[in-house]
Amino acid sequence: MIGEIIAIGDELTSGRVLNTTSRFAAGLLFSAGHEITAMSTIGDTPAEISETLKRAIKRSDFIIVTGGLGATSDDLTSEVVGQALGRPTVFHPEVFAKIKALLSNPDDQTLSDLQKLALLPTGAEVLSPEARMAGYLLVHDNKPIFFLPGVPHEMRELLANTVIPRLGILQDGAVKLVKQKVYKVFGVGEIEINRRVTHLEREEDGRVRIGYYPVFPEVHLSLTVIDEDKSEIKRTFQHLEKEIELSLGDSLFGADDDTMESVVGKLLQSQGKVLATAESCSGGLIGHKITTVPGSSNYFAGGVIAYSNALKEKLLGLDSSLLEEHGAVSSAVAKAMADGIRHKTGADIGVSVTGIAGPTGGTEEKPVGTVFIGLSTPDETVAIPCRFPGDRWQVQKLTAVKSLDLIRRLLLGIKLQIT
Repeated sequence: MIGEIIAIGDELTSGRVLNTTSRFAAGLLFSAGHEITAMSTIGDTPAEISETLKRAIKRSDFIIVTGGLGATSDDLTSEVVGQALGRPTVFHPEVFAKIKALLSNPDDQTLSDLQKLALLPTGAEVLSPEARMAGYLLVHDNKPIFFLPGVPHEMRELLANTVIPRLGILQDGAVKLVKQKVYKVFGVGEIEINRRVTHLEREEDGRVRIGYYPVFPEVHLSLTVIDEDKSEIKRTFQHLEKEIELSLGDSLFGADDDTMESVVGKLLQSQGKVLATAESCSGGLIGHKITTVPGSSNYFAGGVIAYSNALKEKLLGLDSSLLEEHGAVSSAVAKAMADGIRHKTGADIGVSVTGIAGPTGGTEEKPVGTVFIGLSTPDETVAIPCRFPGDRWQVQKLTAVKSLDLIRRLLLGIKLQIT
């Protein structure tokens, strides 16, 4: 079935609140075999709500509307829908009774305000009478319209437990099955990735969809196979998965819920190795990323943020003459920092970064974005020079992810490109 999602709320259109509900709904509906062709985010404006809903009814098989079902004065969805569709709101005493039962000693003003929650358009069917903001289904012109609360956890529960099953019953013909996987790539641009796998898009007519999504500093490639035959989906998916992995090579670092830091963590854990960090221009971002992964204490010894030369000398054991001769942003200093943190902590691998994140501080010889990443192991210590584009935040983010990617490649035995 072809569906549309409408999210209502001034807090969304003003940017005060991120619209996560529409994204979640689209993903879950797509996984259930439905196609979402439009997603609208509109404010609490009666005319806009009315116009958007009427347009959706004309072009979609079903509609999901979120937000505007609360008890405050700006919650207008039910009232506006009633007016727009010629379905005046009707008080549902059984709904109000359930609401009162959830309250402890409410005062008269609270009860008066909450009566609004039981005013639903004529013909509305409450989806979950036990919930305080239950949401409801309205069938208009033979189109099911699901009205769900804008509170994310309430919306998600109703969508998964009530709406998806109801749509399955309403859907005519064979239900399409969907299998999807997201591949995560670092170090190769979107256009190059597209060039490598574009031939796969033409291989299976209509049943295969490949999408490319830049998620700085990565690129995510989504593979979706849609069919009515479960065994055919499996066969097609396995074939395409092998082709994608072959095409993307070393730049493919993970899939679905993987992050660069979680992948590196698994490799360190499986090999029984410990990592330590010495950071300058990244300001501790590498250590922060590593420690967002549960269990990172098993493989992360810790790190030092040595921004000043004095701390580089004191905490990492760098020689002042080295800093004077080569400068803090240099291959020699990056190697010394990596070697220093490894020896100080007893870690198996030491990683360091030193660079110019900008927007000032660059020179003709070392412009903004110049970064040296050091890697130290008992076998060797190397430095990888980098030139990262972008503003300060982008340079720091690229520095951190590139450092983790180099650790990943080192652990996998992939030859590092040292220039």
